[in-house]
Amino acid sequence: MISTRGRYALRVIIDLAEHRNGSYIPMKDVAARQEISLKYLERILPDLTKGNIIEGIHGKGGGYKLIGNPDEITVLEILRLTEGDMSPVACLSEGAPPCPKKAECRTLSMWQKYYDLINDYFGGITIADLMKKETGNDYVI
Repeated sequence: MISTRGRYALRVIIDLAEHRNGSYIPMKDVAARQEISLKYLERILPDLTKGNIIEGIHGKGGGYKLIGNPDEITVLEILRLTEGDMSPVACLSEGAPPCPKKAECRTLSMWQKYYDLINDYFGGITIADLMKKETGNDYVI
């Protein structure tokens, strides 16, 4: 399950991408547009900064801006930074010790396929994709 932290991080990145103009965007502006507490955002921003998704400066004229191009940043990158390992079971986590039951585990292949689906799906969606407004079924029958 994706937490509020991951969902809000995606909203922040989309907002920064949509409002980029080469200068730093005050986080209070993003918080207001996204209706997210500034204090909560301040807990998410360090992860995104450490992950080289955004950069920020303090003081007058400060704020944050996207480092890369929206078409090169994937949802998977953002979720890994904010949610941590996306593996559904501990034995598939990065750096996990080998499971002693691996040889006879009847569910491992199922979990592996699920993990692959998560990575493939979220790894195939970019911030640019999310910036596109979907059109609904606006025709009349």
